[in-house]
Parts: sequence; structure tokens; C-alpha cells
Amino acid sequence: MSTAETPGSSNFIRTIINEDLHSGKHDQVITRFPPEPNGYLHIGHAKSICLNFGLATEYQGRCNLRFDDTNPTKEEDEYVEAIKQDVAWLGFAWGEQPLFASDYFAQLYRWAIKLIEKGKAYVDSQNAEEMRANRGTLTQAGTDSPYRNRSVEENLQLFEKMKNGDFADGSHILRAKIDMAAPNMNLRDPAMYRILHAQHHRTGDKWCIYPMYDFAHGQEDSIEGVTHSICTLEFEDHRPLYEWFLKELEIFAPQQIEFARLNLSYTVMSKRKLLQLVNDQHVDGWDDPRMPTVSGMRRRGYPAAAIRSFCERIGVGRNASWIDLSILEDCVREQLNETSFRRQAVLKPLKVTITNYPHDKVEELEAPNHPQRPEQGSRMLPFCNELWVDRDDFMQAPPKKFFRLGPDREVRLRNGYIIKCDEIIKDDSGEVVELKCSADLDTLGKNPVGRKVKGIIHWVSARHAAKVTVRSYDRLFNQENPDKAENYLAALNPESLHVSEALVEPSLLAARGGETFQFERVGYFTVDSKDSGEGQPVFNRTVTLRDAWAKMK
Repeated sequence: MSTAETPGSSNFIRTIINEDLHSGKHDQVITRFPPEPNGYLHIGHAKSICLNFGLATEYQGRCNLRFDDTNPTKEEDEYVEAIKQDVAWLGFAWGEQPLFASDYFAQLYRWAIKLIEKGKAYVDSQNAEEMRANRGTLTQAGTDSPYRNRSVEENLQLFEKMKNGDFADGSHILRAKIDMAAPNMNLRDPAMYRILHAQHHRTGDKWCIYPMYDFAHGQEDSIEGVTHSICTLEFEDHRPLYEWFLKELEIFAPQQIEFARLNLSYTVMSKRKLLQLVNDQHVDGWDDPRMPTVSGMRRRGYPAAAIRSFCERIGVGRNASWIDLSILEDCVREQLNETSFRRQAVLKPLKVTITNYPHDKVEELEAPNHPQRPEQGSRMLPFCNELWVDRDDFMQAPPKKFFRLGPDREVRLRNGYIIKCDEIIKDDSGEVVELKCSADLDTLGKNPVGRKVKGIIHWVSARHAAKVTVRSYDRLFNQENPDKAENYLAALNPESLHVSEALVEPSLLAARGGETFQFERVGYFTVDSKDSGEGQPVFNRTVTLRDAWAKMK
């Protein structure tokens, strides 16, 4: 089994694993990714997925996909299937079947009885408000529950009645008996089981008591033989409780290791806030391409390889930090630059008429699918005397370093001729509506003699261009840290989505859902997987060619 680290990828978790393998503490690495199926995965989860599955792959071990389905009021099969799809799309496999906390409900119940029999757990009949008042504060010890010294026999009887459905929700709760004066609030007789008369997505109404996360998690890890239970830093204070349960139950104890969670600029990572964005229709569902969810990024056109590269690039550490969204976007650009076919599209059309080109002539101009990869072949572009160019490629009074179209200025058409602007046509309001140009018909595939033309612009044939819908996405929030706003919803970017029509080369009408192209000189665009029809693609802007936000800072 290899313990080698790839250059530049060393981190403290790999160091721990290497030491454990070298010392013989473990002979196999077993990790797990344990999402709660109460929402869709986001980019923060992707970091955990890449870490846990990546380490298992690196050390020829195993990573379990285990659903923490201990709260039936918030969990749905829809989320289970979405999570499975996301993990698989990111490139990871979890074996024949995923695992579920509900697989272990019977064993967890038996272990709860064992703790009652040891005098380490009791049924508390205080209501939630009383428990909260008696818990104490960070500087003041808690107060023992009046039910803390119930006999083992009474606790066993009450717990069985809780399981049998004899009590209403909230009337009793099973708590661990640890120390109400413990400095760590998590050790002040934490809850182990609560009563919930709710339909579970897998077990139906078989159970009406459900284990709390802190009781279930460590025991699930133990059952599965997890060697390294890797979680985010907010669980560091829970680690003594994780270890207390395992010690008291006298079962295999995995090692919990915490790392800093991902904080990404211009977005939020709270499931509660993401759910509110969906429910209040600020976005078009969990897979809205503006969302930081894995499904949203997939729909937008982010490649799985780019997300994996991003997670490796930002590394794993113990100190909380903010990662700028531009780093993720750079990873997307790098990947798409290598893989995306080039196509021509005009988003702000301005008509060009070539006055010296025959009106009835149509020419087929060859254009490479990828300029750096000739093995990817080429396609033919129809060319005639009427074209559309981008309005931003023309200025009536261009500055010195503007190398595109202007009065009496020359420019090369991408994969085509050099043209010169001879006349400007305006409408009654003074807006430029057409350019009359002449072409140097001896410059197809070669440079003109005696002069240098620096500018190159893209174009489409006006007679052959196809009209498509384009969605230009920007950052969902206009504040770097929306969580710092008094109301994070007030930080929503009202310009995060702009829908327009574009004129594109006709080959793009055959594009299929999920295919991504570089619209030359514009950006990377992906065919929307939900709203596109046959011959009617809708294009989502995946990312711009360059980081436009960097210029705005």
C-alpha cells in the first residue's frame, strides 16, 4: 500500500495517516462521507467528498457513502438520489450500495440500553425550556435534572415505552449522564434519543424514537471500521463526546480529525439559507446555475475535473480562511480551455454588409474546432456578403490602442478575410445600425502585402445564423461575505441573471444538453440540461474568458 504524497499536496491529515500506517496502528485506510439527506450538496461538501474519497483512493482503502438519516422530518428520497448523483458525477464510487444511519437503528437502540444499564444514561422528563434553563452557560455550571437519579429499572421501562410510542413528542428524552458542570457544554448530559412520531423515508413508522447525531455518528463509524473520521472544525468541541460514547460502550474507536471548512466568497454555505433561496424563489431550484450546489455547478457547465482541481489547489488546513470565487473560476477556465470546441456567437449584433462581395455567393470557410488541437478536426462556416459582428467591436472614435473596427480601419474576420469600414449607417435616433465594409479578397488564410492588421473579431453569416437564448450568469451576491450583511437576502445581486438572444453559427443548433463550447472572444457556454429542446438549445454562460471582477476591485 502506497503512502507516497504527490508533490505540493502534503497536509496534516496525510501526515497522520502515514504515521498510523507506518506504526501498524492500521493496515488499511477507511474513511466516510456522511451527508444528511435534507438538502442538496454544495461546494463545501465537494471539498469533503474529494478529501475523504481521495484519501481512500490514494491509500488503496475504502470510503463509505453513509446517509445520516436520523431526522425524518427533514429528509427525503429526492435528496438521497441527488447526493448519489453528485458524488458519482464528481468521479467517486462507494461500493455496491450506500449505507444509512437507519441501517443501524436496532444496534444503536441496544447500545442505548447498555448505557442505561451502566447508569450512564437516563430518561429526562423536563420540557425543552426547562432543559435549556438548567444547562448553564459558558461561565456557569448547569443544574442536574430532577430526573437524573432515576433508577436503572425506571429508565429502562420509560425508554421502552418511548420506543413503543406511548408518549407524545417532546414529553421525554434520553440523555447521557456525564457532567452538568463540564466546561465543554457538549458534555453536559447531552441528548441521545428524542421522540418523533414521523414517517421515515426508509423505515416508515417502525420507529418513533430517533438517535441524535452526536450519539449515532461515532457508533456508525465504529460499526463500519472507519479508521479516520474526518470532519470540519465545528465538530472539534464534540470530539470528547464522540470518544466518551465509544469508550463507555467498549467498542472500536475511530480517530476523529477536524479540518477547516470551505468559505467561498460571494455565496452562502448554510443549508438553511440555501433552502430559503429555493423556497422563496430567489433562484430557480437547487440546481439553479447561480447556486453553489454541485448540481447547480454541473448545470452551469463546471466540469467535475475543475472542482476536483479546485479542492486540491486550496488544500486542507486547520485555520479558517476565505477562498475567493475567482480561484474556482480559474480552475473552470483551465479545464474548459483544454476540452471545449470553439464556436462563433454574437451576443450584441451589429450588421456588416460587404459591398464588394457578390450578393448571391455563399462560401464555406474552414475553422478549427480547437486551435491548439488539430486532431479535433474542423467545421465549415457559411460566409456571405451580410454578416453580424459584435457591437463592442466597433467605435466611431476609437482610441489609439483599439484595434477593431472604426471609420477607415481594417480588421480580420476570424478564419476569414480582412475587411475595412467604409461607411457608417445610422437610424433616425443617431444609433449605428449598419457598417458598409469592403473586403480584401486576397487575404483568406494569408496576411496582406505591405501592411499589418492587428485586430481579429468574430462574426456569423446574417443569412445562416441561428437565434438562441443565452443566460449570462453573474455572482449570486454582490457582497464578498453575504453572511455579514444585516439580512443576507439584501446582499443578493439583482444583476445575477441576464437573459438575451444571440446569433450563432448554425452548427450550434445540434448541440446537446451538457455540451460546453467556447464562444470565441466571449466566454464558455453550456447547453442547459433542463430547458433546451431538440434544435432549440438554451446556453448558460459557464464562465467568462477572463476574470472581470478582478478589474472592478
